[in-house]
Amino acid sequence: MTTKQRFRNKYRLQLREKDHEPMHVHLVGGDVNAKFDLVTLALMAGTVPPGVLAEVAAWLQANQAALIEEWKSWQI
Repeated sequence: MTTKQRFRNKYRLQLREKDHEPMHVHLVGGDVNAKFDLVTLALMAGTVPPGVLAEVAAWLQANQAALIEEWKSWQI
């Protein structure tokens, strides 16, 4: 597991080794335990505070290609 980004010093966006399909990342911290699809960038599971959701969505969009490549490399 690796933390790719921190938001508001409370939430961590993580990629996990040998994770299941579909390609996704986890957002954890506080009461948040959510998953985002790396292809569609949609929230797959959990809930995220609205302001944090906007920050995470923008960061995911800007870093989508690199995250997908890293996710694939961890699954081999």
